[in-house]
Amino acid sequence: MNRGLVLRLESLVQLRGACRQLRALSYRKVWGAQWKPVQASAHPLCPVLLRPQLCQNHRVIGAALAQRRHLATKEETKKKKKKFPLTRGEVEIRQKMTIEELARAMGKDIDHIYEALLYTDVDLDSLEPDSILYEDHIKMIVQKSGMKYKSAKLKEEKERKNTDAVKRPPADPAVLTPRPPVVTILGHVDHGKTTLLDSLRKTQVASMEAGGITQHIGAFLVHMPSGEKITFLDTPGHAAFSAMRARGTNVTDIVILVVAAEDGVMEQTVESIQHAKNAGVPLILAINKCDKPEADPERVKKELLAHDVVCEEFGGDVQAVNISALKGENLMVLAEATVALAEMLELKADATGLVEGTVIESRKDKGKGPLTTAIIQRGTLRKGCVLVAGKTWAKVRFMFDENGKAVDAAPPGIPVEIMGWKDVPSAGDEILEVESEQRAHEVIDWRTYVEQQEKLKKDVEVIEAKQKEHRLEYKQQQQKLAHLTWRQRKAVLYKANKHLLFQRPKERREVAEDTLSVIVKGDVDGSVEAILNILDSYDCEDECKLDIVHFGMGDISENDLSLAEAFNGVIYGFSVKANDSIKKLADKKGIKIKLHNIIYKLIDDLKEELNSRLPPAVVETTVGEASVLDTFSVTVGKNKIPVAGCRVHKGLLDRKMKFKLIRSGNVIWKGSLSSLKHHKDDAQVIKAGMDCGLSLDRNLEFNVGDDIICYEETEVQQTTSWDPGF
Repeated sequence: MNRGLVLRLESLVQLRGACRQLRALSYRKVWGAQWKPVQASAHPLCPVLLRPQLCQNHRVIGAALAQRRHLATKEETKKKKKKFPLTRGEVEIRQKMTIEELARAMGKDIDHIYEALLYTDVDLDSLEPDSILYEDHIKMIVQKSGMKYKSAKLKEEKERKNTDAVKRPPADPAVLTPRPPVVTILGHVDHGKTTLLDSLRKTQVASMEAGGITQHIGAFLVHMPSGEKITFLDTPGHAAFSAMRARGTNVTDIVILVVAAEDGVMEQTVESIQHAKNAGVPLILAINKCDKPEADPERVKKELLAHDVVCEEFGGDVQAVNISALKGENLMVLAEATVALAEMLELKADATGLVEGTVIESRKDKGKGPLTTAIIQRGTLRKGCVLVAGKTWAKVRFMFDENGKAVDAAPPGIPVEIMGWKDVPSAGDEILEVESEQRAHEVIDWRTYVEQQEKLKKDVEVIEAKQKEHRLEYKQQQQKLAHLTWRQRKAVLYKANKHLLFQRPKERREVAEDTLSVIVKGDVDGSVEAILNILDSYDCEDECKLDIVHFGMGDISENDLSLAEAFNGVIYGFSVKANDSIKKLADKKGIKIKLHNIIYKLIDDLKEELNSRLPPAVVETTVGEASVLDTFSVTVGKNKIPVAGCRVHKGLLDRKMKFKLIRSGNVIWKGSLSSLKHHKDDAQVIKAGMDCGLSLDRNLEFNVGDDIICYEETEVQQTTSWDPGF
């Protein structure tokens, strides 16, 4: 047989075998299947056909088999993908998703969402990853991303059960027992309120107060010689403590209005009267400093008539007692008047059952933790009682009287300092006793939930108002682009906003140089509240912005320094301390710590800091004045220079200073002189009564009758126009 024919026959047989194997592969499973033997050929090869010379063709067969496996695998993968054609690219959306939530649902990054929002009415500068998007914007973003959306199934949220603690119903009159009256001392600053209390309880509280001014509410139990007890509240008279005085009248039974006999009715006197009227509390008038020669008690009584305070001698029901708190004159008369009024009011309370009271003051103590001064109004407070106030609770560990002595029980009308709070409640918070710690947690959880819901509601209102504003701006912008095609509009909007794409939201905020960031720390809650009330009156944002970064109670801490460093702020401390390590760290970081014990000095310091942030004002001071008597020009090279012939009639002209050209009362030029001559000689200074020729630093024609003003510019530090009321 021909050798070439044999080789051709061998090749055909090999090709047929390879084709049969490939065909068999199409019937096998690709994933995890075992290879099955191929059936023997009906025409078996002779032994000579399986010799090694055919091995070179095995590579071709192996490559063909690998390609077939790849094709089969790809085909199976396509079949698998076609099993879920409807869910591919679908995004579950719901109303009011945040940017971060939408990005997570779409499997995209946050920048992708910002890019899609370029073509909407949303203000990108105001967006954060947790900012809420509305449904129409969410749908648009999903569609522009080439995806489909479907609404998520709404979960019906069950209405949460109210687990708050409330006051008990009014007690049965049969169980009521007499209690001490709670008397508040009100009046203008420095009219002698604290001195009056000092004389009554034989202490020296006034001498311990910074600057002689009471800056906290003090609650004291005074034992009268006749055996009666009176609980006194000493409230500050300073204007900054209006809220504290108002809080005092909410728990009091009687108000003693202290008015200095030589000063008469003052601003805080009128305010105190208004607080008493709003609370429906009866007044006793104590006219103090009657021992002074200039004292005029009758004038005080007449001035009070204008404020509906009518004393008994004028036919009213207000008892008036002339006293001298410093010398102790007529104090027993004032005390007897208070006891008599209390008997008329028949003050009684229920000393049984769960405790009810009011926080008068709160503070933090390093050794004792959070402490509150409270007035018990119902029930009897004992160790182990579980109390709630605001969003914190306490298991009473210890109680102290006004002298720091431990007490075991506090019945109604008695002031007491409570130790055992988990956190510091706010002054004015209502104290309620609950049955157990578990019940206290339920109450706090409910109050926190209510606060969060209210905050969320306010946030939504603000967001909706902003969205409405941006929607209007967007419509106006669209009207301007109405003549363009949608592709042209897209290009214009992208060019206008593409710089925002490469900035993170946090980086979009610009910190203004004229912003004063402050951190306020105080010894007690009432002091911090008073300072914040003053800062709330700041109304000069156009001059320098005031940003309250943080406020709280306690000494200056490293956390305060971290905040001050982050915001380039100043720390103000009221009746608190900063230890040496804190001061050294502050100096190292260049952070200002300003400590004060008197509130108006703290505010004055803050005003000075505000003034330092204001840019200096440039003040012009006139040095000399001259009038243009004639005009001419001189040729310098190829240029003609206008020259004015002037006479100085006031002050002098100094070539080094600034000049103004005034025509018909209007300033038409400001700058420097290019030349100043007296006759033909160059001059530096021309005095009053002398003639001169001058030219300006620009070619400006002069008119006869123009005025030349020589002036000097000086920088003057501006002061803020904010008036805190001191």
